[in-house]
Amino acid sequence: MANGSSNVTPLPRRDDPKREPLSGNIKVTRKDWLDVAMDVLVSDGVEQVKVLNLAERLGVSRSSFYWYFKSRKDLLNALLAHWEATNTAILIDHASAPSETIAGAVLYLFRCFIDPDLFNTGLDFAVRDWARRDGKVRRILDLSDAARVEALQRMFARHGYEAEEAHIRARILYYMQIGYNIADLNETVEQRTRLGPLYVVGFTGEHASAEEIEAHTEYAAAVLARNRL
Repeated sequence: MANGSSNVTPLPRRDDPKREPLSGNIKVTRKDWLDVAMDVLVSDGVEQVKVLNLAERLGVSRSSFYWYFKSRKDLLNALLAHWEATNTAILIDHASAPSETIAGAVLYLFRCFIDPDLFNTGLDFAVRDWARRDGKVRRILDLSDAARVEALQRMFARHGYEAEEAHIRARILYYMQIGYNIADLNETVEQRTRLGPLYVVGFTGEHASAEEIEAHTEYAAAVLARNRL
């Protein structure tokens, strides 16, 4: 040893998501813990996201949890980070995508709400419910909602809407979509897809072209076919 340093290479942290799980008692990965925690969050609420509960569902010892997370709080923070990196980021990406018309831009945005692989509606509901009980989560949710609306406002502004009108149309579009999902209308994807072009007129004052409607319909059909496999 020289200058207070050691030549021994320190062991990597076991909560590194890139690490493979250890053999022996560690039978699940960090992603497994996150996936089951997210399932419980969506189905039962944040109060049931408990280490022992998750371990029982995974069929492993509770101690294995601590190879990947420092604490339950660490896991909850990871769930919030996942929600922001998926739902929020994906919606913003779709709102920011190039489009020749505002009608085409809105139809492209609708993909988030008809494709569960893009936007997890159940997870969004669960985080909103969680925010009612936790001030920190409420602040994160407020920031996320603001970022989503801002992305939609920029989308309208790119297509010539004045700033105030772009902001109001963005709010109408966003909060209608959130409320639409919360209402749980028991509407099929086919029904929602068919009505999409009419909603576009209401949101934008513009009609989608035949080509834009065809692209929207084909995407929805592909989502249905994939989910039936």
